[in-house]
Amino acid sequence: MNIKEIMELHNFVVLGNTVTPDRYAAMIKNGLAEHGYTVAGVGKELASINEVPFDIDVIDLCINPKEGLRLLQENTKPFKQIVIQPGASDEKLLDWLNGQKIPYIDGCLLTGLSIYGGTKVN
Repeated sequence: MNIKEIMELHNFVVLGNTVTPDRYAAMIKNGLAEHGYTVAGVGKELASINEVPFDIDVIDLCINPKEGLRLLQENTKPFKQIVIQPGASDEKLLDWLNGQKIPYIDGCLLTGLSIYGGTKVN
């Protein structure tokens, strides 16, 4: 899946600090919401991906790789794709994703929003 195909999906979970406005995770979460996507934040808002109250299409990693790996390993909810933001991966995370055959791309949802995000919701 590429970033265009990802932006055609609807339900996103952003892992990271989504409550502090100047953090990238918050910018991504807020940007997705402004463009009409269903989005939840895990890390500072919800403690676990399992607490997300909707079906998940994409999990966006905008978090320390060690914490991202922990959250992914405890997750029991199905999803379609992972997006790894710059700086959110390490060898251990990538080895685990590959071993589990979990689809992922390195990318930036802010870039995806600016190119493919569609119309902002008022």
